[in-house]
Amino acid sequence: MPGKQQNGPLREKTLKFAVRIVKLQRYLVEEKREFVLSKQLLRSGTNPGAMVREAENAESTQDFIHKLGIAQKEIGETI
Repeated sequence: MPGKQQNGPLREKTLKFAVRIVKLQRYLVEEKREFVLSKQLLRSGTNPGAMVREAENAESTQDFIHKLGIAQKEIGETI
């Protein structure tokens, strides 16, 4: 299966991205008192890492590609 790396660069990058998103969300809530957009940012910004990890356990190549496609869409939404 194409995604069986346990600590590959994509996994590491999505983890770092999620950590930055969490810090940004905390800043928006604590400093700017912004709640609506910050909640959506948190959801869409942390989901790609989860999808990459799900892709690592994909049942087929098509499932692997599908899960990474979802991760890509979530990154786009976050941007």
